Amino acid sequence: MSDSISNPTSAGRNPSNLREEVFSLIAQGSFDLASRRLAELWRRDPAPATASFVTARLDELREKTRDRLALTKFKLAILRSFTVEPIVPLLRAEAFAYGIDLEVHVGDFNTYVQDLLDGQSALYRFAPNAVVLAVRTDQAAPELWRDFADLAPEAAQQAAERVIRGYEQWIGVFRKHSQAALIVHALERPSSPSLGVLDSQSEAGQSGLIQQINRELLRIAAGFHGVYGLDYDALVARHGSEHWHDERKWLTARLPIAAAYLLPMAREWMRFIVPLSGRTAKVLVTDLDNTLWGGVIGEDGMAGIKVGAEYPGAAYQALQRALLDLSRKGILLAVCSKNNLDDAMEALEKHPGMLVRANHFAAMRINWTDKAQNLREIAQELNVGIDALAFLDDNPFEREQIHGALPEVTVIDLPKNPLEYAAAVRNCAAFERLTLSAEDQQRTEMYAAQKQRAGAEQNFQSKEDFFRFLDQEAELEPVSELTLARVAQLTQKTNQFNLTTRRYTEPQIADMAKRPEWNIFSIRVRDRFGDHGLVGVAIAHDEGEQCEVDTFLLSCRVIGRTVETALLAHLAESAAQRGRKRLVGWFLPTKKNAPARDFYQEHGFERQETNGTRTLWVLDLKSSTLRCPDWIKLKATVETMPGGKN
Repeated sequence: MSDSISNPTSAGRNPSNLREEVFSLIAQGSFDLASRRLAELWRRDPAPATASFVTARLDELREKTRDRLALTKFKLAILRSFTVEPIVPLLRAEAFAYGIDLEVHVGDFNTYVQDLLDGQSALYRFAPNAVVLAVRTDQAAPELWRDFADLAPEAAQQAAERVIRGYEQWIGVFRKHSQAALIVHALERPSSPSLGVLDSQSEAGQSGLIQQINRELLRIAAGFHGVYGLDYDALVARHGSEHWHDERKWLTARLPIAAAYLLPMAREWMRFIVPLSGRTAKVLVTDLDNTLWGGVIGEDGMAGIKVGAEYPGAAYQALQRALLDLSRKGILLAVCSKNNLDDAMEALEKHPGMLVRANHFAAMRINWTDKAQNLREIAQELNVGIDALAFLDDNPFEREQIHGALPEVTVIDLPKNPLEYAAAVRNCAAFERLTLSAEDQQRTEMYAAQKQRAGAEQNFQSKEDFFRFLDQEAELEPVSELTLARVAQLTQKTNQFNLTTRRYTEPQIADMAKRPEWNIFSIRVRDRFGDHGLVGVAIAHDEGEQCEVDTFLLSCRVIGRTVETALLAHLAESAAQRGRKRLVGWFLPTKKNAPARDFYQEHGFERQETNGTRTLWVLDLKSSTLRCPDWIKLKATVETMPGGKN
């Protein structure tokens, strides 16, 4: 069946018609298209009734497809001191819109301490990927919340310290029982402190002591891998405490959040779930006219477009600041605009109100070509998957076309008012990052150097001559405290050159690194054009006479430069030095890792076993001739990971 979303009339479909269409598509067996229509329905009508419909149909699709939907599975546990059940359908529907099949376990009301401390509790039997610890201040610190005015200063300080010690104990025990990520709600400050304005005159006031607890929670989280703080106090403040709370529902149903703010609560959790599940965007592709600036450059000219410090141009400057902030988090920027190239480039390079300039963009398509085709070309140029792109365009028609032609792309549905554009970008969970590596901060510069390499390659008649010209240097080392976050990040988001596509968190990597039978290597590469950073990971474990490759991946920036051969050769050599006779590894095919399909065969491995689409390959280490290419200067270090974190 063709996808009618690309038809201009599809933009007029209302939620009722979409529901009927979903039923019809499921009955016809058009499950992929039904899934896309469900996502469209949620975008158009993100309401509780819609969430119930979406989750019910999602469960039906999962059953009919035998759990083969193109979704990332993720298990979330919520430990709470208030009612969260009405949020769960909203959360699952929002996760579905990001390509995540979310399974949720909700702990019993106010049993969060027992759940964390009991290693046999339902929490640990559920084996979650992540846990939310959502505790209200009146439960975590009842003395400070209700009785502060009656407490002596010393007693108030002691109460705060007891709360801090409690959290530290709970988190420590949790980390001993589970490698899941832990998202800890910070405590909310009272909107009306017990002592009124007097409270803000001292850090030892009611609000000050709760802030002290929150600072200590961040310190505690920093001492553990995979523990993150959610600033619940700031979330409530953004929406307004008087609006956020529903006292009647709290007293009758222990649901403190007003109905209108259940979705914002779910979306705040999604800001953690999306990066933890690896469903993030790597590139933001933006339109120009009426998106990056107000007006049409081809008609209004340089003097007529609106971008600057004053209204209405300030709205577009605010969006540009948001884009620059994304760039500093390692998200590449690109342009896709139907425009005259010379006019657009003049605005990008010379308009005094512009904050982003041409050099901020890793790729540009300024032409009159179909935008879906331009996005495909941008993905190919940047060597990323289509699903790594996010698309920003003020035109609803263009957005609908991309939704239909490239459903893998994250399309940001901009509001009608340009003053809200920046917030729409900042609130998109696909741009969230929980760690920031040196590679992230330097990504735009790295891609600029990549363009220089591509240009230089055209001057050589053979690949080998070009490789020698590059003067590549590779540094191999076991995973360490300094590289742990980047190693985990690569396992979570590398898709193309990834032999098994197994995703690991920082705690899981750290746990493996402590075991003598596991070997985790990273590879860092630089050449005459610049530093690629840490671009590859190999994880293997010894078992008897063989070493099995669990994970082998390489960033798209260095695929095809024989760095992968250097990494594999080191893996084989180190296994042989440990007395292993064979190096074995599975290739597990996905929709995205075709570039790695023939890797083992090309390096002398023999096929040993086929299990469905999976293949097991083996290399005899005694007879192997696998070596690091002589045009790569390889340095290997042997430091092991210190036990600094839990």
